[in-house]
Amino acid sequence: MKKDEEEWTLVVKPSTKWFDLHLKDLWHYRDLIMLFVKRDFVSVYKQTILGPMWYIIQPILTAITYSVIFGGIAKIPTDGLPKLVFYLSGITMWNYFSECLNKTSTTFTTNAHIFGKVYFPRLTVPVSIVISNLITFFIQFLLFLAVLLYYYPSSTVIHPNSYMFLLPLLVIIMAGTGLGMGIIISALTTKYRDLRFLVGFGVQLLMFATPVIFPLTTLTGNFKLLIMSNPLSSVIETFRLAFTGVGEFHPGNLIYSTVFMIVVLLIGILLFNKVEKSFMDTV
Repeated sequence: MKKDEEEWTLVVKPSTKWFDLHLKDLWHYRDLIMLFVKRDFVSVYKQTILGPMWYIIQPILTAITYSVIFGGIAKIPTDGLPKLVFYLSGITMWNYFSECLNKTSTTFTTNAHIFGKVYFPRLTVPVSIVISNLITFFIQFLLFLAVLLYYYPSSTVIHPNSYMFLLPLLVIIMAGTGLGMGIIISALTTKYRDLRFLVGFGVQLLMFATPVIFPLTTLTGNFKLLIMSNPLSSVIETFRLAFTGVGEFHPGNLIYSTVFMIVVLLIGILLFNKVEKSFMDTV
């Protein structure tokens, strides 16, 4: 075959256009994504005594702590739900979002040693983090269902309903928002390292602006509007309503959360794509 007749499966070339995203390359590198997923999932609790049991222990201990502090000492109501059910319903969804954001926000700094040696679509790393955290979410979701079934026979408040069919959408919103915000931060931290110190603190503060530890029914007026301006609030409230029958659902709020997720994800991908071409000069 002559040189001018050769066909290449992949051509790597410099690109400076904002919308040259090459998202189809993610499909071509799907095997690499799965390798990263395995790495992320296995390495978290490698060389620990309890291993994957921590995926269950962590949310249980957190829910018990919230039950004692917020439910017992602070006397924050749970709309009649058993405390463990109420707090686990918020923790399950929140943990997925926070883990996606925290881990993707350090994509460039923690993987610089790999990025500087070989070419592959850099977006495969944050995408693999979202997928590996989805496995963790599924485990903790099963834990939540087990606790829910335990209290169901003795509770007159718990009423699962058809809103459960919205679960895939709720997970997508949490994943997309966490990924979008995470890769925006990762792109900015290549130049402004201070941001990495603020991420953990900021995520913790954001949790207190989300109905994880309190029901929306306890809020009124402008303060309630402020909490509902948080796009994660409607997701957690809908999840709680779907599986317990307690909570508020407003289609407009869920549409707002979906639009916010799409916008922040698009901005994140554009910034990530722009920064990846020169980040090795600044990291």
